Amino acid sequence: VQLVESGGGLVQAGDSLRLSCVASGRTFSIHTMDWFRQVPGKEREFVARMWWSDGNTNYLDSLKGRFTISRGNAKNTVYLQMNSLKVEDSGIYYCSLYSAATATQYWGQGTQVTVSS
Repeated sequence: VQLVESGGGLVQAGDSLRLSCVASGRTFSIHTMDWFRQVPGKEREFVARMWWSDGNTNYLDSLKGRFTISRGNAKNTVYLQMNSLKVEDSGIYYCSLYSAATATQYWGQGTQVTVSS
């Protein structure tokens, strides 16, 4: 399984960004697709989850109302819409996929999001 993220960049506080993640390879048994983020010196932090079978979602509590995870019309694509961005939202955002078939969590290379004040 390969995951490719895109959509990161440099924005100002209050702006919006939409990240994309496309999964390819043996993706026939996706259980969940998640977004995580990490800043230097800190552990990787869960951001949002899409349960593939029913479309239910979970979020880091502090991000509810500002971030939205969704599935794309294209197969095996997930988005993260980030609104009202804050400086503290800066970091590398990673897409992750858990495969029920292989019981393995796969990771993308990440996309950098920088929010300036």
